[in-house]
Amino acid sequence: MLDLLTQVGLPIALIFIMAGVGLSLTPNDFRRVLQEPRGFLLGAVAQLILLPLVAVAIIALFQLPPALAIGLFILALCPGGTTSNLYSYLCKADIGLSVSLTAVIGFITPVTIPLMAAWAIHFYGAGDASLQLPIVSTWIKLMVITVFPVLLGMAIRAKWTAFAARAEPVISKLSILVLVLVILSIVTELGSELWRYTLLVGPAALLLNLVTMALGYGLGRWLLHRDNQARTICLEVGLQNGTLALLITTGMLKSAEMSIAPSVYSMLMFVTASLFTVLVLRHDRRILAAHGLNSDVSDRKTK
Repeated sequence: MLDLLTQVGLPIALIFIMAGVGLSLTPNDFRRVLQEPRGFLLGAVAQLILLPLVAVAIIALFQLPPALAIGLFILALCPGGTTSNLYSYLCKADIGLSVSLTAVIGFITPVTIPLMAAWAIHFYGAGDASLQLPIVSTWIKLMVITVFPVLLGMAIRAKWTAFAARAEPVISKLSILVLVLVILSIVTELGSELWRYTLLVGPAALLLNLVTMALGYGLGRWLLHRDNQARTICLEVGLQNGTLALLITTGMLKSAEMSIAPSVYSMLMFVTASLFTVLVLRHDRRILAAHGLNSDVSDRKTK
């Protein structure tokens, strides 16, 4: 079951996920990067540099075993996904910035992931010959599975806009279903070892999620002075594409142990993102109430 899902189901699901990202994109999303570069540059630096550095520090803090350390680091290399776009919408963040970061970082990470993952395998694996991630073939696979579907999705949206709008939510639900099935299969394969691994990596995965969300939001407030963009950066840096991480750990490296960190993180991030959304929306309501307004009035004024 696990082999079928990792070798067939995960790649297909990820292709659909990335095509879904493409279905939500227009050329204006990329023009926005040039028109308002500060938010994008901060989000990109936080995701490509700050996030892996925090992961390295947390791995050292918890002294994780090699397989768990590699799995957590690979997760930190992955871009945000449709989940971050969804929560950006729910918590009234800057949707354009969210989609732009997801798309552009998604084009960059197929190059950075093979290089950095190979370093992590060598560093944390202590030269274990059984752990190998060929850089060139991994780059090709990631390009085929992540970049090309985004371009295809954009082409479909440009030609069939109505179809793209209907297909996007269906694709999101499909991706979540496959992710759940993969996690359940990993749970089954690990059996009695599951709880030991989860207890080892669970606190580290939660801390990575909370620290990066806090840093993303704090840096956004400090440097951009725009709360909606700070919320976006918080979610883009704090919510990673767990499906992509599982594709690498199970599909390419064929390691259920390495998949524990992405699996645990993928479950925890929905909880923390939901709590963050509730807190910021409650804050918005308090601000509106202090000015004698309600959310409906505010929404009409912003339209």
